[in-house]
Amino acid sequence: MNVPLWVWLVTGAVILAFFIFDFYSHVRSPHEPTLKESGLWTLFYIAVAVVFGGVVWAVWGHEHGIQFFTGYVTEQALSVDNLFVFALIMGSFKIPRKYQQKVLLIGIIIALVFRLVFILLGAAVIAAWSDIFYLFAIFLLYTAIKLVIDEIRDAPETNPNDMAIIKLVRKAVDVTPQYHGDKLTHRMDDGSKKGKFAFTPLFVALVSIGLIDVMFAFDSIPAIYGITSEAFLVFTTNAFALMGLRQMYFLIDGLLDRLVYLPYGLGIILGFIGVKLLFHALHENNLPFINGGDNIESVPEISTIGSLVVIVGVLVITVLASVIKNMRDKPQGVVAVSHNHYDWDEEGNKIVRNTRGDYLGRAEDLSKEDLPN
Repeated sequence: MNVPLWVWLVTGAVILAFFIFDFYSHVRSPHEPTLKESGLWTLFYIAVAVVFGGVVWAVWGHEHGIQFFTGYVTEQALSVDNLFVFALIMGSFKIPRKYQQKVLLIGIIIALVFRLVFILLGAAVIAAWSDIFYLFAIFLLYTAIKLVIDEIRDAPETNPNDMAIIKLVRKAVDVTPQYHGDKLTHRMDDGSKKGKFAFTPLFVALVSIGLIDVMFAFDSIPAIYGITSEAFLVFTTNAFALMGLRQMYFLIDGLLDRLVYLPYGLGIILGFIGVKLLFHALHENNLPFINGGDNIESVPEISTIGSLVVIVGVLVITVLASVIKNMRDKPQGVVAVSHNHYDWDEEGNKIVRNTRGDYLGRAEDLSKEDLPN
């Protein structure tokens, strides 16, 4: 796949333009996006990715087109797992929902920059040492097994405030005790530090989102390299998946806990890609202690279309199984589903809003019927 430098530059400029548009049209004025708004913009960014995939198909052939769509679907699936952690961070830092868009967008941009660096490094390493696929395969298989085991054991999520880097940030700089609108910095207005420059909790949360997403890149980038070795496709699948991540967060925020089998599905997908990478590494083997350094031609190569079928199939089965379990777990009779949702005010109090974003009251003061379920 020959991708001229100008194509890289134009693609990067278009992606940057989308992020700038996103900021000025949605994020600059703090507000909580409605379900309709989130749904429409999620569909818009999926459509943009489909159009781009069509261009790849038309210009570079069907094989690379299928690789793009397979990588994009895989990235979207792994991105949903990111949303669980994003929701944890938002709750841990008690970020008001109207400010969450800014944290997500800037954090995602930071993560994309780091991912581009990882992708280019990965491409350089693969070009110099193709047997790196063995390490990718082992890492993905380990991650897949750990993901499933942690889910079986119901391992607790890590509190972002317990992360070493976040503790270091809080020690290295002054952080205000509460939010000041959607500002990332503020001058202290009381106490012995009056007038002193400080960061707000929103900045610390932003750092958390960016770092967590970079950590997820250690799973997703080897996974995409298991589908295609083309750095351009690896980057664009990451970019298009991340572009719609902010809208998707608000769209499925309330549904995350109901996708009970998603971690198992993601574990199967990562494990499958790990096996695919292992087969590819054996097929292209150069290690002297394996088959005398010769390629193992008898090892099957899993096709890209086969990978797409497996990944989509696992996702469909995972979602359907989760839906069936939720239906079976409901008590007998008709259960009214609350469409209210939790939020936080700027003092860190847990509050409840309805679908229009209207304030209903503090969670501790409301009846059980008014609380989200």
